[in-house]
Amino acid sequence: MAIIVEDAGAVIARARRDGLAGAVWRATAEPRELDANIIHLPAGDRLAAPTGADLDVLLVVLEGDGQLETADGPVAIRANSLVWVPRGTPRRVTAGPEGLSYFSVHRKRPPMTIGRR
Repeated sequence: MAIIVEDAGAVIARARRDGLAGAVWRATAEPRELDANIIHLPAGDRLAAPTGADLDVLLVVLEGDGQLETADGPVAIRANSLVWVPRGTPRRVTAGPEGLSYFSVHRKRPPMTIGRR
């Protein structure tokens, strides 16, 4: 079974109209094995992943352009770029002058738990 869950263009248009930034859409259906988000960054905004992110991430740039900064240097990204970021790669995404919207997908993170050292 396949289900269309959202129109990416409509999500981005709403984000622009309402002045939203960051994760403007998230996969919420259960059960699922993947986490997916649409990230929208207005011009010049930045989003950094934790250093040494523990998951591989696939990014698909939907609109705009910007830069993916990694320990190996900057990578220019633009609409229709398909980018794989291996786990353990510190990264920061910066939107270009027209802003940047991208789809990201990665293995679902396990629930957080409280434990002892």
